[in-house]
Amino acid sequence: MLYMTAYDLDDAIMRFTETAPRRAQVARTVRALSEWTDRNSDGWVYWPKPRQAAARAMEQIASTTYVEDSRQETTDLTEAGMTAVLRPIRAFCTRQINASTMTPAERDQILRG
Repeated sequence: MLYMTAYDLDDAIMRFTETAPRRAQVARTVRALSEWTDRNSDGWVYWPKPRQAAARAMEQIASTTYVEDSRQETTDLTEAGMTAVLRPIRAFCTRQINASTMTPAERDQILRG
């Protein structure tokens, strides 16, 4: 399973902010989810459910090769594509609200990035 550290996520935010705003939004959302996970569990590295929810999003923002990084930075996600990769994160947050481990305000903060 793909795993991104706080450093990886911060790097993705910086890479995409000016050239690919939707990818930057995805990176900010995953970063916010990882921060929430760190505050409410043993941590992002130890709780697989939020990482599984963010897996599709991380695939769109992870740095792999120079060629792939260049493609990501010049080709942004479509609105539908961004919605699709964020859907599992939204579903995870909804399940956490239903389990009373997340508030609606926390969910909104995560999804705003």
